[in-house]
Amino acid sequence: MKKTVYLSLGSNLGDRAANLEEALRRLEALGYVAGKSAFYETEPVEVEREQPWFLNCAAAIETELMPKQFLEQTLAIELEMGRRRLEKKGPRTIDIDIIFFGNAVVELPGLTIPHPAMQQRRFVLAPLAELNPALRDPVTGQSVAEMLTQLRGQVVRSLPTRGQ
Repeated sequence: MKKTVYLSLGSNLGDRAANLEEALRRLEALGYVAGKSAFYETEPVEVEREQPWFLNCAAAIETELMPKQFLEQTLAIELEMGRRRLEKKGPRTIDIDIIFFGNAVVELPGLTIPHPAMQQRRFVLAPLAELNPALRDPVTGQSVAEMLTQLRGQVVRSLPTRGQ
């Protein structure tokens, strides 16, 4: 049975736009990419040291994979694209986070869905609101648009066209 998975992607090393495009291309192996947001340039948040700004986007993928299988595949994509987890919240070529997995609520070691920090992250909510502002968190019942309007701070700039 297909479920729609909403992802947040980010990159702040190398050619950030090319990294996002390559990750989106590789995600096609996991299911049908039903939607992609524009790219957003965002200031790093929750970081321990200064690092380059991120490019972020959101994607919706229709998949038949189960959450744990999907996570394993996204982690493999990150690794194949050069992601190295040398420091917590460190710079990265690509980061792929599962925000929603259909209406599922998942609590597994290394995987919590809905993503527990999304409500504090404009770089997640702004691109997600572009894709589906009415999408509701199955835990709180709030829509993505409602969560976004309640969030203060953090600089997020939508780029005029994809890939710039």
